[in-house]
Amino acid sequence: MRVLGIDPGLAKVGYGVVDTTDPMTLLACGVIRTRPGPSSGERLVEIAQDLRQLVEQHGPQLAVVEKFFFYRSSNTIAVVQARGVVLMTMAHLRVPTLEYAPTQVKRTLTGDGHADKDQVLNAVMKALRLEHPPRPDDAADAIAVALTAKFHQFHDDQQQG
Repeated sequence: MRVLGIDPGLAKVGYGVVDTTDPMTLLACGVIRTRPGPSSGERLVEIAQDLRQLVEQHGPQLAVVEKFFFYRSSNTIAVVQARGVVLMTMAHLRVPTLEYAPTQVKRTLTGDGHADKDQVLNAVMKALRLEHPPRPDDAADAIAVALTAKFHQFHDDQQQG
């Protein structure tokens, strides 16, 4: 199964496309960047258009989006808006979508819901047999989100079997 992991944001949306068949393979990763000049609405449209191109190019059967966890920040609303556009775009393209909280991603990949970024990055590299860490960090986070869906599926299959 091809899984598109997404780490939403207004300035940068991290993405990672993983083939979850054995052995798992990283097919693509990167960021969608929006320029700070245009209005928020125009930037959100740009995110939707770029996501559409990613879906058309890679044909994921599943999208996985990191849930937003609230904190006091000047960009909280922008991140939530970008996340909404991601969810809307996936629904419009009829790509089934799951959501995982950051602590759930960390716990799934490392066994510790409070793991630091390096621990999560090491787990991603090990799972995908990568020699070099995926960059930038937003892309690595998106890959971690995609892998969480795979490991949850495996765990659910083991529970049922």
